[in-house]
Amino acid sequence: MTLNTKVATLLLGLLIGAVAGYLTKPETAQIKIGDMSVEFSNNHVSSGSSDDLTSGQARHIMLYTLIGGVAGLLVGFAVDRRR
Repeated sequence: MTLNTKVATLLLGLLIGAVAGYLTKPETAQIKIGDMSVEFSNNHVSSGSSDDLTSGQARHIMLYTLIGGVAGLLVGFAVDRRR
């Protein structure tokens, strides 16, 4: 079974975009006092006790993943046209 060039470059672009987005995600500062947790991220303040990604960080990663996927798909079309 062979993998289509467009699908392979799309998956590679998605992977590269996700890694780039994760590595460049905006930093956060978190202050914990007992059970209370206050997080500062890009001039936004949220309170909670979760160590997960903030919504802004998740949007950042998803945007980079989307851009990487589109770039990968365009590369796939360009490579496929040369054949």
